[in-house]
Amino acid sequence: MQLADPTRLIEKVATYFKENRVIEPPPWAMFVKTGVHKERPPQDPDWWYVRAAAIMRKLYLKGPLGVSRLRKLYGGRHRRGHRPPKFARGSGAVIRRILQQLEEAGLVEKRDRRGRALTRAGRELLEEAAKAVLRVEAPKKSS
Repeated sequence: MQLADPTRLIEKVATYFKENRVIEPPPWAMFVKTGVHKERPPQDPDWWYVRAAAIMRKLYLKGPLGVSRLRKLYGGRHRRGHRPPKFARGSGAVIRRILQQLEEAGLVEKRDRRGRALTRAGRELLEEAAKAVLRVEAPKKSS
């Protein structure tokens, strides 16, 4: 099976979240950084939806994941002035709140002591979005 472009897939799912009001960014989302390694908050006003779609894709690919593992995946290089840079984890509050919202929407469920995994509805949403992205990409590749 051919895989869809991850960026286009994430954009497609993010627009679905925004248009259908599946999740809503909390009031503090416009002020918060996505980790200590970042200098400024995200510039994209729809970054909450994009991060939620990216987390769903990670859950689809890597199975049940907890907040700690997702923090590692969304971490980055923390520049500390004159000291050498080190790895810093991503924001746990952002990831935790997105997972809670996806759980309320019925797209994610808790697994005993293993983290969260996609429900059938979550898998179907991602697979339908991937099919739509592939349908759009297919004519471009043949010409």
